[in-house]
Amino acid sequence: QVQLVESGGGLVQAGDSLRLSCAASGRTFSTLAMYWFRQAPGREREFVATIPRGAETTSYADSVKGRFTISRDNAKNTVALEMNSLKPEDTGVYYCAGDLNYFRFPTDRGIDYWGKGTLVTVSS
Repeated sequence: QVQLVESGGGLVQAGDSLRLSCAASGRTFSTLAMYWFRQAPGREREFVATIPRGAETTSYADSVKGRFTISRDNAKNTVALEMNSLKPEDTGVYYCAGDLNYFRFPTDRGIDYWGKGTLVTVSS
C-alpha cells in the first residue's frame, strides 16, 4: 500500500504561482511513476502531469504545458508540481497519484494509488 498526502493548495490570483507537494509513505516511492490530476467543479478528473520513477522525462497536458513543472525527490519520497501563470480555469482539486506503470497520457482509471487532494482556487 501507498499513502499519498498533498499540500500547498490555496487561494491565489490569476498570474500568481503556487507549489504543490505530495509526500509518500508505504511502498518504495522510487518504484512508482507519479502523477498529478485535477478535478474542476462539475467536471471529470483530468490528467495534468506525470514523471516516471527515474525522472528521465516528463509529460504534461496541453492546457498546462509551459506553465507547470513536475519534479520528484526519491530520497525524500516527494513529488512536486510548480504552477506558474495560473489561470481561473486551473481551479480545482489537485490529486497526487502513483502507479507501478508509467503512462504518458493516462486516464484516472488506470492509476492505483491516490491522495485525497488539495484545493487550488484561482481568482480573476
